[in-house]
Amino acid sequence: MPIVKFVKEKKEIEVPEGANLRAEAVKAGINLNQGLNGCGASLNKYLNCSTMSLGLVGGMCGTCRVLITKGMENCNPMTFRERLKFKAVITPDPIPALAFVGHEDTMRLACCVKVNGDIEVESGPEVNLFGENFFS
Repeated sequence: MPIVKFVKEKKEIEVPEGANLRAEAVKAGINLNQGLNGCGASLNKYLNCSTMSLGLVGGMCGTCRVLITKGMENCNPMTFRERLKFKAVITPDPIPALAFVGHEDTMRLACCVKVNGDIEVESGPEVNLFGENFFS
């Protein structure tokens, strides 16, 4: 069974192959709905799109942004909703798109990630509007 290591939380969990990253994190007591730079994390724990509990397709709110720091090849390809949320600047919520700058190969929405092997995850990556990659 794959192992998911949460870097900031210093926690490792074992998950079934093909498991949803956000659902497994919730089971383990890890809040991935961080919001913007951790701001609103306590509210976003409850006020998120709740797609997994409703049985809907994920990727609606964008608050469960994560960086897959190791093992990206052990995840499913980026979904259409993720591409829309991160790459389209016309979305109603521009923050996830801005967070994607500089993390094009590693940023994902936890509710859209299927774990097929060992991965390492950084929850709630910060949005750096003044970083070197922002204006490039």
